[in-house]
Amino acid sequence: MNDTKKPGTPKDSHYAKLRRTFRDQKSGAPEFRPKRHVPPGENPADGLVRLYGLHTVRAALDNPRRKIRRMLITRNAAERLEIADLGALPFATELVEPKEIDKVTGTDAVHQGVLIEAEPLKSKALSALGDSPLILVLDQVTDPHNVGAIMRSAVAFGAGALITTQRHSPHESGVLAKSASGALEHIDLIEVRNLSEALGELHEAGFQTIGLDSEGPAELEKSFSGDKLALVLGAEGKGLRQKTRETVTALARLDMPGAIHSLNVSNAAAVSLYAARKFLG
Repeated sequence: MNDTKKPGTPKDSHYAKLRRTFRDQKSGAPEFRPKRHVPPGENPADGLVRLYGLHTVRAALDNPRRKIRRMLITRNAAERLEIADLGALPFATELVEPKEIDKVTGTDAVHQGVLIEAEPLKSKALSALGDSPLILVLDQVTDPHNVGAIMRSAVAFGAGALITTQRHSPHESGVLAKSASGALEHIDLIEVRNLSEALGELHEAGFQTIGLDSEGPAELEKSFSGDKLALVLGAEGKGLRQKTRETVTALARLDMPGAIHSLNVSNAAAVSLYAARKFLG
């Protein structure tokens, strides 16, 4: 007689699951229930934005330019942010359960137990550009996740400003700020109406403007010159617009020896910023 056990059939597995469920219910073990999906609530009042997440809110609290109007926070988040006395904060604060914040942000938002309503930061004019030798320019990059991730890389590599177009660019929002993980509070955001004119102003200010293009004629590292660099990146899919391509000082590519020859725009920004910072020393 062969004692080798035969693998269970799908039907056997089904009945085994039923038996386990019955045993768990009989023993009082809690039944797993997925979190109920809650859509986002009403939009904030005019002139306000909602920001959430521990890093995002901590950076906002530490930014003297940020005007906060209201905060919803759980006891756990208050401890993690090391806020000992909520009543000492100069704005309205409510200690709530996580589900109360879910009702505002929706369950898809990773709020980590804290949300603020604040006035958006004011965009600066191009004429107010500081003396940073490295800046980043976005040509109609519309995805807030990408723009937030790009901001984070820009701050990490010491870029002095992020220039975007007034149209076809995401406004400040919870999604963008969460993706930036606090970087929104640490970089000057400059919005321009006409990007080609703005690039011309950068040329007059001594910047070399380099447009990133997967079909660019030269490698990025071999395109750098001078002591001021502005990296210009285009939108997902369509890349740089023709007028932008005609206006930048040079078009360059990231040399990638692998089977894939293009990167997500936020990844391309990080690699380009690293290379530019190495060149500038």
